[in-house]
Amino acid sequence: MTSWAKAPDFADQPARRAEVRAQTVVDQERYLEDGLTPLRCQACHTEVRVRKSSARQTSVQWTENPAERCPVFAELSAKGHGPGRPDTCERLQKTIKWAVDEGVLEVPE
Repeated sequence: MTSWAKAPDFADQPARRAEVRAQTVVDQERYLEDGLTPLRCQACHTEVRVRKSSARQTSVQWTENPAERCPVFAELSAKGHGPGRPDTCERLQKTIKWAVDEGVLEVPE
């Protein structure tokens, strides 16, 4: 029985499979770790990790479930809204803007 996959698994090419796995580790570090700065929301003190990739693009990683720490997300969760609705909290956005204005977060040019 065959199964469908988006990408080949290179099961018959152990060296290539090892290369792909090694590159995956590098990619995960690059996209999920590099350049992230710990930042506490000035309103609720929830800590997130933030990276500015440009003036318009911001990555936010929550260190805990937002619905358990942020009052805005807790209220939305209580009303039945799932993750990603909204994408972030207005209060956190203000904190991020403050961090950029104060030089805490760098914005690449």
